[in-house]
Amino acid sequence: MADEVEIKFVIHDVDAVRTKLREAGFGEVTARTHEFNTVYDTPDNAMLGRGELLRLRQYGERWTLTHKGLARLGGKHKTRRETETRVEDGEAMHEILSSLGFVPRFRYEKFRTEFADISHSGHVVLDETPIGNIGEIEGPAKWIDDVARKLGISEADYITLSYATMFFAWRERTGSAASEMTW
Repeated sequence: MADEVEIKFVIHDVDAVRTKLREAGFGEVTARTHEFNTVYDTPDNAMLGRGELLRLRQYGERWTLTHKGLARLGGKHKTRRETETRVEDGEAMHEILSSLGFVPRFRYEKFRTEFADISHSGHVVLDETPIGNIGEIEGPAKWIDDVARKLGISEADYITLSYATMFFAWRERTGSAASEMTW
């Protein structure tokens, strides 16, 4: 188990961010890959009530099960305990979760491209989502701030919300009837 420290930011020009990443010494680690995520909870939403998340992700051919603890939002970064493991068979994992009483609560998808620099202190991802392009910088807090500056992202642009929270805010702003962040 490790603490995940991250910020998100809105990407207005994907090509410009890619150029700034290359200029800052970042290389592409994973090419643009379609990603599907299903968030599970108990029928009474106990995990949501505790601020926790249980997610089954398919990223290309790779499946991952993730538990995220309560986010600590006191500062400019989002920090939370994250436990993650690879899953051999995502459909079987869905059946296991369902058998244990968990139900799918929210689905979201995106196309993700991952980048890292030579220090491998963290990573930057560019996510193309149904609600817009979002970047994420994850790593030690000081490293995040250094990378953000190199990319021209000010602390005022930091977002510490989850994709679900961002989606529901987008839905309210736009009047969309969509219930999940999928294409």
